[in-house]
Amino acid sequence: MAETTYYGLIEDIEKYLEYQRDEGVQRLEVDRAVLEALAKDPEPEVPEEVVVDAVPIPDDFQSLEAIVAHVSTCTNCDLCQARTTTVPGEGKSDAPDILFVGEGPGAEEDMQGRPFVGKAGQLLDKMIEAMGYAREDVYIANVVKCRPPNNRKPVKDEMKMCLPYLRQQIALIRPKLIVGLGGTAIEGLLGKPVSITRMRGVWQEYAGIKLMPTFHPSYLLRDPSKKKEVWTDLKLVLAELGKVPPSRK
Repeated sequence: MAETTYYGLIEDIEKYLEYQRDEGVQRLEVDRAVLEALAKDPEPEVPEEVVVDAVPIPDDFQSLEAIVAHVSTCTNCDLCQARTTTVPGEGKSDAPDILFVGEGPGAEEDMQGRPFVGKAGQLLDKMIEAMGYAREDVYIANVVKCRPPNNRKPVKDEMKMCLPYLRQQIALIRPKLIVGLGGTAIEGLLGKPVSITRMRGVWQEYAGIKLMPTFHPSYLLRDPSKKKEVWTDLKLVLAELGKVPPSRK
């Protein structure tokens, strides 16, 4: 899609500039015409029309595979119109120690059909490893299964339409604990507005399962100083599981 290409180009430019900075380059000459072109908004692409047809989601899925299949053809909200692929979730499906829940897929996730594979996902992988787990030892999912345009926060109606999938995933997976990544994830799970800055680090409960709210990895990329607070939250999760962080080599 034109939008994906445009924002991918911007990301490539950012990476190039970061590389030049790290190499000690202090100044770059850029043609004025290039700057003017970058300043323009991308030409909107008329998407292929997708019919949004909200129908009740079954409440008796017998397997995660059945949920994945249903999600792949879901047209219950407007998010279906711009998606490349759906992102149902992945990981250990039989009673994992931890289920991580985020808000929604980003650009990379939309392209690959996998949750948390972009920059925020790479940081989440490091967090999981620091706890003594591998990515395949836990389960990772989102409140909504399709990417919101421009990575915006999913709106209330979008979450309402999509949450039945997550609820049934949780019932089938049976995680010991849930870690909610960011305010949107917590709002979706608890069904009410929350302040993540006040709630993080304080145990909540979802369907009889203890739920730990903490900051989203994308927030940590913007404000690395908050990593210490998240690590404190994750150590509480480990303590609840009767574990301690592995020693760092």
